[in-house]
Amino acid sequence: MTGGFKLGDFELLWLNGGAFELDGGAMFGVVPKVLWEKKYPPVEDNYIPLTAWPILVRTPTALLLIESGLGNKLTDKQKKIYRVRKEWSVIGDLKQLGIGREDIDFVVLTHFDFDHAGGVVMQEEVGSLGLTFPKAKHILQKKEWEDALNPNIRTINTYWPVNNELMRNSRNLQLVEGRHEVVPGVTVIHTAGHNGGHQVVELTSQGRKALHLGDLLPTHAHANPLWVMACDNFPMDGIRQKELWMGRGLAEQAWFTFYHDPFMQACRYDDMGQVTEKWTVE
Repeated sequence: MTGGFKLGDFELLWLNGGAFELDGGAMFGVVPKVLWEKKYPPVEDNYIPLTAWPILVRTPTALLLIESGLGNKLTDKQKKIYRVRKEWSVIGDLKQLGIGREDIDFVVLTHFDFDHAGGVVMQEEVGSLGLTFPKAKHILQKKEWEDALNPNIRTINTYWPVNNELMRNSRNLQLVEGRHEVVPGVTVIHTAGHNGGHQVVELTSQGRKALHLGDLLPTHAHANPLWVMACDNFPMDGIRQKELWMGRGLAEQAWFTFYHDPFMQACRYDDMGQVTEKWTVE
């Protein structure tokens, strides 16, 4: 299990939601490898290491998870395709902290792709599927939910029905539109870009701020607004949104938090997009 990061009255802890590898070209799009590999070294066959680490946020009033990890439902074939290198162990990590599944108040999902939403439904010990966090409200943009239920030829491979079937008629799903304050100091804002319903998370406590930009900023190496993923569905929207949010973050000296980056879990940048301060798990 990973360590904690203090943000005013908030504490952020990264949990093991799995580790995997994807093609570097998919993650960096048209950026030449000779450029991106200087910032983010690949492993064999042009693949790069990635994490799927949910962020547990302790606030004075609630326990929240940002994202949910890969989950424990991947088949052997899927594990091979996505080159899974570490299995999801979020429940075990929470137990070490003295936290049960029923103690999570909110699960905030930037979007519903399988690598972010795979942990909302889990394989129980008895073999059946169940909501991983049965008392939590799951915060998602209405647009994203509609798209997840009606995937197109491009998104059908990332919106998996196994992750949404139990949520459809449950009271756990809380759909929002635009800007929504989840609890004091935690706000989600619709951006689109990576997906049509993608949202970012703004954390503010005692004058300190952190921005979780989801797949608009999947790793520290994606700070340049033009460095977008080949799998972004709306790349120009993503570029505009990243320009906006990177600008806001720099102006407010905010931390940027990461879900997919094994090299650092949070950082600050200068005006040139260079990392000036970083935080990594111990």
